[in-house]
Amino acid sequence: MKELIPAFQKDETFLADLETARSRPDQLHVWWLGQSGFLVQWQERYLLFDPYLSDSLSVKYETTDKPHVRMSELVIDPSRLTMIDVVTSSHNHTDHLDAETLIPLFMASPNVQFVIPEANRFFVADRVKRDAVFPIGLNDGETVEVAGFRVHGVPAAHNALERDDQGRCKFMGFVVQAGPWTIYHSGDTLWYDGMVEILKPFNIDIAFLPINGNKPERRVAGNLNPEEAARLGREIGARLVIPHHYHLFEFNTEDPANFVREARRYGTPSQVLRLGERWSGKKDLDRTIEN
Repeated sequence: MKELIPAFQKDETFLADLETARSRPDQLHVWWLGQSGFLVQWQERYLLFDPYLSDSLSVKYETTDKPHVRMSELVIDPSRLTMIDVVTSSHNHTDHLDAETLIPLFMASPNVQFVIPEANRFFVADRVKRDAVFPIGLNDGETVEVAGFRVHGVPAAHNALERDDQGRCKFMGFVVQAGPWTIYHSGDTLWYDGMVEILKPFNIDIAFLPINGNKPERRVAGNLNPEEAARLGREIGARLVIPHHYHLFEFNTEDPANFVREARRYGTPSQVLRLGERWSGKKDLDRTIEN
């Protein structure tokens, strides 16, 4: 059995770092939890994007011709996240909507609010064993205020801009405003026509973009590759791009060094986080980021 990529921080050390960050409420704090999961803290409020904190997919596919062999350590058991105010699911794929992550998370943080694409409401409710009225549904172009965060729905193409029979997006990204900060979580997406025009007006500070690419031989829906992520970050004017969707499963990953190379080529500000690692920053009046 291969040795797993170690977490920079996990378990008690990770939880202690959350407490350390609370003493700096003038800063935005971001932790990468693996795959597309990011924890954001702003003024003691916590928003958790698309967490996958279990081995459910590895177990599900263990005896199939598409094994999901884990590459990296788990940062934290979801039942220990007792402070979450908002959690998102950008679409219905299990690494973004995992019952083994979300059910214990909802029990640990009983006042949590759950933001999803409206098109997915009944599927989501069934998977997480909640009443269908529990999630907060968004479509593209819609906005909701949740626990001090302002959340905007934007389309995502995974691989297409798929809509239900009422025209509602099945795959979405979320642009979140937290105080003076604007954060874009892509969900899973390829580049689509009009994407830059939708995102650029938000004046995005931090963009979480996937880099694992789109390879048909993997037999899964794809994402931006390192070059596309670096170029998109530049074209939307993001002040920082943090890559995601790599180093979880052996069959569907990418070397983040390739993204770093492309980001340098395009002049895109970037930061690669290790598992459980925190990025913290504050803003001055001209919207530049200091970390």
